[in-house]
Amino acid sequence: MVFDYIDGGADDEVTLRRNAARFRDYELLWDVLADVSAIDTSANVLGQAVSAPIIIAPTASSRLFNPRAGERAVARAAHAHGLLYSASTLASTSIEEIARETPGPKLFQIYVWKDRGLVREILQRAKAAGFAGIVLTVDTPVAGNRERDPRNRFSIPPKVSLHTAAQALARPGYLFDLTTTPSIRAENFAHLAGGVGSIVDFINTQFDRSVTWRDAAWMREQWDGAFAIKGVGRPSDAAQCIDIGADAVWVSNHGGRQLDTAPATIDLLTPIADAVAGRGQIILDGGVRRGSDIAKALALGASAVAIGRPYLWGLAASGELGVRRALEILTSELERTMALLGRTRIDALGPDIIANAQDAEMRSRHIER
Repeated sequence: MVFDYIDGGADDEVTLRRNAARFRDYELLWDVLADVSAIDTSANVLGQAVSAPIIIAPTASSRLFNPRAGERAVARAAHAHGLLYSASTLASTSIEEIARETPGPKLFQIYVWKDRGLVREILQRAKAAGFAGIVLTVDTPVAGNRERDPRNRFSIPPKVSLHTAAQALARPGYLFDLTTTPSIRAENFAHLAGGVGSIVDFINTQFDRSVTWRDAAWMREQWDGAFAIKGVGRPSDAAQCIDIGADAVWVSNHGGRQLDTAPATIDLLTPIADAVAGRGQIILDGGVRRGSDIAKALALGASAVAIGRPYLWGLAASGELGVRRALEILTSELERTMALLGRTRIDALGPDIIANAQDAEMRSRHIER
């Protein structure tokens, strides 16, 4: 049930598969006889100096995948690699505890809840804990139809039934960790009267389907640090994000977990980069599995990529060491790809390294129309 929660997507999982598959269709063209003795992957993302343009994307309830450490393990691993960590508003570890685990650069992801007082409170807590930026997620007016979860009788926190108990008994180490650690819950809201119960119930209760651009602008006014809007797919929406004061547009289809048959995010990148026109940064997530994927996204206009499943698989497999290994794989692959391309700096990864850039642009234009 835990594997399927990480691995699965919405409906028929078309977008889930397409996100990764479309990266394979973009071909790389290299320079020869270039001095690549010193590769520099450092970058500046949302005002933060990082060792590579890779963001740890916000994912809810990381203790579900590693009950003993969860978000703390991920935050420590990100800091060890000099990368930007993004905490979910529905994290199973509090804002304050995450901040104590790492002095590294951090973002906090949030939604516009129905209870605006709750929004103000959590923004104040994030600021007091030293988070440098806010990520407003806007592609979740309702939860997507993730069919693997009800098939597994899955919930957050996990509920005991014959079905879930049978699965847990097959993994006694996980079961031991789960039963000997505190209950998995939305820790940032544990202080509310009665807590929040099921995270899905909290989402359905607090998600505001009436949210508009006016609300996003209100959120920008509440936060004086870096501000990104996540879940953007249309160039016109990307431009409006910048118009209301966002510092970054986060191109995302929620990892294929919301609207199925949405285009792969890599295909959305070129027209969105044109619409932003250098007025802000662009972050891309969805389907990033290789260092070469990172290079392709940067070449097509992204300032950084964000990863979710790759580090969650590492977390579930081996805790903090697993996350560190996942990040090591991606960063070393990015360095190797850059060397093979004949490019030594991140800002040297332009559209000229994409061999079939014209075909890619034509596809992007079709999607834009």
